[in-house]
Amino acid sequence: MKKELNEIIVNEIDAVENLLKALEIQHNCLVKSDAITIENCTAEIEKCNKDIAAWEMKRRELTQGRAMSEIINNIDDNEIHENYRKIKKLLEEVKVQKDTNELLIKQGLSFTNRVINILNPSRTAKTYNSYGKVSR
Repeated sequence: MKKELNEIIVNEIDAVENLLKALEIQHNCLVKSDAITIENCTAEIEKCNKDIAAWEMKRRELTQGRAMSEIINNIDDNEIHENYRKIKKLLEEVKVQKDTNELLIKQGLSFTNRVINILNPSRTAKTYNSYGKVSR
């Protein structure tokens, strides 16, 4: 079981590294506002997610759904411990990169909506509601 678990963890590390690379490419496209390449990045990210999910399912079958921290603490194998730490570190990097990309996307959408509102303002008559606020 140790050998199989270690192989699965190593394959998961490779899959997560591929996802991190795809997220970094997406980040560069977002910074450069390259809309065409962003679409390709999305397909690559989806492919990486499917790979990670497949390895995760294999790991869960092998461990019978038990928590990885419990299994790692019970196994006396330094290589598995190192690989487990490495994958946890990679997952944190992926989370930070994903959050950064989401923030850039939200900022881009907000800017685009403001420009649209400036170019095409609402033509309806402004009225006050019962609270004294202007309705839109």
